[in-house]
Amino acid sequence: MEALWVPVWALLFGLGLPVARAVQGPGQQPSLVRYTEAREHTLRGTVTLPGTVEAATVSLVASTVEGLVVELAGREGRRVREGDVLARLRTVSKELELEAQRAALQEAEARLKLAEANLHRARELYESGVISRQQFDDAQSEFSAWQGRTNMLKATVARLEDELERMTIRAPFAGVVVRERTEVGQWVNAGSPVVEMVALDTVEIRVEVPERYYARLRTGSRVEVTLDALPGTRLSGRLLTVIPAADPQARTFPVKVMVENRSGRIGAGMLAQVSFAMDETTAATIVPKDAIVRQGPRTVIYRVNGDNTVEPVPVETGAAAGVWIAVQGPIRPGDKVVTRGNERLQPGQPVRAVPLEYELP
Repeated sequence: MEALWVPVWALLFGLGLPVARAVQGPGQQPSLVRYTEAREHTLRGTVTLPGTVEAATVSLVASTVEGLVVELAGREGRRVREGDVLARLRTVSKELELEAQRAALQEAEARLKLAEANLHRARELYESGVISRQQFDDAQSEFSAWQGRTNMLKATVARLEDELERMTIRAPFAGVVVRERTEVGQWVNAGSPVVEMVALDTVEIRVEVPERYYARLRTGSRVEVTLDALPGTRLSGRLLTVIPAADPQARTFPVKVMVENRSGRIGAGMLAQVSFAMDETTAATIVPKDAIVRQGPRTVIYRVNGDNTVEPVPVETGAAAGVWIAVQGPIRPGDKVVTRGNERLQPGQPVRAVPLEYELP
């Protein structure tokens, strides 16, 4: 029987085993990429320190009146706008009390109107000598009594209307409910917490700054922020405040940085890296940020060689300036670094490189 010859690669493929991709030969078509020359540029020195994201506003929203909770709309994780309902208390008793006081006010106003008319007639009769001074004083006293009664009932009605309004507990600001402090069917007293809220449209990052940098910090200056939870994202922040009280053990000063968070991607408790600009300047090799490629734990830049092939060069990134960033490693000013099409490049791959200019910082 004649033997059947099967290629090894086909056998491996049929068994589901991995097959190494063949290296493309001399006939491989070059990949089109864009490159920019690395430059030497003077940058302001920076120091990067770790920090923790905190909510700019944290509020324990409490009830200002007592009552039975009949609705809890502010559940954990819910985003609310200012004025949205968080909880409602039972209002039946308060509504009945308000109705009774409004009826009493209506009666008092009617009696006040009658007393006012009687006072006008009594004044005319007194001036005509028909009634005595005592009778006129009685009419005036009656009018004053109903006027006082009316004013008191108006104040009572206004207080009950205010209490009734406050039995609907609303969000004092736009934010997120992070904890429920009551439940439907529970009785709350005035001052009892209902929910805990945080505002996250802007967040603060607390950084402990060593005392050697304390005098160089300027309130209001811009800082750059990166977050471990958002790799590759660089945010602009502002130095909000420097607290002039050092930790006696670590000799660090608390600093707060404010960052916009309208997208809601930043959560309280996240770890951050904050880069502060210092006064001194240094010469550095800079490349466009588009040249940076993250490969797991390492950072590389693909450099175009003289034979129009590329090689990955490991670097460490430093201070940023606009669309440029300082790098440390084998990259030198004048090197051609790939800034477009570098995501799928392989070492030694032939390329057709076209220049791409970036505006210098």
